Amino acid sequence: MIRVEGLTKSYGAIQALRGVSFQVQAGEIVGLLGPNGAGKSTIIKILTGYLQPDEGTVEVDGLDVLTHRLEVQARIGYLPENTPLYPDMSVQAYLKMMADLRQIPPDEQTAYISEAVYATDIAGFLNRPIGKLSKGMRQRVGLAQAILHKPSLLILDEPTIGLDPTQLVEIRQLIRRLAQNSTVLFSSHILPEVEAVCHRAIIIMNGQIKADARLADLAATRDAILTLQRPVEGFEAALRQVRGVKRAELLATANGPSYRVYGEANVDLCPALYAAATQMGWPLRELRADTRTLESVFNELATRA
Repeated sequence: MIRVEGLTKSYGAIQALRGVSFQVQAGEIVGLLGPNGAGKSTIIKILTGYLQPDEGTVEVDGLDVLTHRLEVQARIGYLPENTPLYPDMSVQAYLKMMADLRQIPPDEQTAYISEAVYATDIAGFLNRPIGKLSKGMRQRVGLAQAILHKPSLLILDEPTIGLDPTQLVEIRQLIRRLAQNSTVLFSSHILPEVEAVCHRAIIIMNGQIKADARLADLAATRDAILTLQRPVEGFEAALRQVRGVKRAELLATANGPSYRVYGEANVDLCPALYAAATQMGWPLRELRADTRTLESVFNELATRA
């Protein structure tokens, strides 16, 4: 659905993008994650045809964005960070205006609007002025205009910013439902939002992609958590002799000593530790593969940047 190769963009002396390349397959929900100023919005503006890159190629649904801009824009539903809503218009009048702008035939507009209204659950607010709606409900109206023309690609730029906890949950659920019919590119600097909604994360920092993987793969490590029922004399020295163990870090002692065991590359550490525990008679309470949070991955990448 999206193919980006060697994308660069500068604003004067500031280089916003430095050779960015990635792909998004049809049906994915992909998080574009990075701190403010990382280059996320620049990528989105280029994808949607609002900005031209200095170098590189960008394709959406097999079409070059630079040479087929209007055709690409017709395939995209876009919710910018600051949704362009008109506070004095009713929700219904606004959606009718957007249907006209999207050149949906007049005899089909009622069906298109009804489907978008149903998908975003705003039927009870059609006659309300947009300016009288809550922040969460305005986001729903913005999403309704983004999906009005049944786009194959939905691009959401910080769609949950400024929402209260209840509204956050509602918008997350709504995005998951919308993803049943569209590929979704979800831009955010808020890590829990990407974890809650996306299948995969592209992490960008200083205009460069630092990681691109499914969330489960980003969370995976070669390390293990091992907890004993009680202290064992000489345990740490014996642990270092197990094949694949690099080192061990004592985490806690309250319910028996607990260790994070760091493993060598390409070693499945848990079976080796279990075999050693059986052979040495260690009183195991727990043995499991360690996982990382997206926050720890992000912080690790930020430290390297």
